[in-house]
Amino acid sequence: MTWALLAILGGFVLLVWSADRFVEGAAATARHAGMPSLLIGMVIVGFGTSAPEMVVSAMAALDGNPDLALGNALGSNIVNTGLILGVTALVAPIAVHSKIVRRELPLLFAIGLLSGALFWNGSLDRPEALLLLVGFFGLVGWTIFTARRGRGDSLETETEQELSAHPMTLGKAIFWLVAGLVLLVASSRILVWGAVSIAQALDVSDLIIGLTIVALGTSLPELAASVMAARKGEHDIAIGNVVGSNMFNLLAVVGIAGLIAPMPVLSPDVMTRDWPVMLALTVVLFVMAYGFRGEGRINRIEGTLLLIVFAAYNTWLVTTVVAA
Repeated sequence: MTWALLAILGGFVLLVWSADRFVEGAAATARHAGMPSLLIGMVIVGFGTSAPEMVVSAMAALDGNPDLALGNALGSNIVNTGLILGVTALVAPIAVHSKIVRRELPLLFAIGLLSGALFWNGSLDRPEALLLLVGFFGLVGWTIFTARRGRGDSLETETEQELSAHPMTLGKAIFWLVAGLVLLVASSRILVWGAVSIAQALDVSDLIIGLTIVALGTSLPELAASVMAARKGEHDIAIGNVVGSNMFNLLAVVGIAGLIAPMPVLSPDVMTRDWPVMLALTVVLFVMAYGFRGEGRINRIEGTLLLIVFAAYNTWLVTTVVAA
């Protein structure tokens, strides 16, 4: 038990640090290659912050723990929307200027509905997982197309400022790209071992561990990125990181895990508790941030509401564990 706890804590620290190094190295390498800043922000930084979720879920699936992988993906989306945006809005109300981010919000809702349709029969087989991955590659193509046509968007300005603030030589960028990826895989392996050991010791399902401890840990890069962006006044990066990460989690993270280890029997709680909460938070985010009569905005009161929903959901999870 002690070693498992140390593995989780050490895995989290190394995971967050290596993910940050990996994303910075990838972004700097792309910049040296001449990639437009908006494309770097939307594809590499936006999706790169979800690298921990992807690697952890892949490791969990390889180890025969698909429930942990699914819980990590759904739980990370709940953490991203409820906790991270809630905390970020309390630090600084989030004004959504970017038309690109606003277009991504209904797309995120549609992806949420798609995931629910695939989970509805109580399983996730390889063809369904492959469909999610096809959707992910379609999303990447759409993102590249949008980024190339979105010159002048406020998200481009914020991304350019952020990239210019962290210059890196090409050699250093490639080193951190490779080293960050290696450490990301190693820390994910450590974290999964610790999480599974804790679940077995406490007689708690892998799904619950994935929804709570693992989801919170793998979402720490998004928390740091969004809070720091909000403090700098880079509001579109703050919310764009979360929206991009949530789409990545549902399509790529679940898709890869399902392709590695199909889930013939999903826990009934997925469709009666976890997916509905995730979708409800997605709807609330859409209503708050889209801005039907102008620019969207998440103020401190709305941020507090998101935190209350997140706290209520986790109380529900704890009650479920105690009752069991």
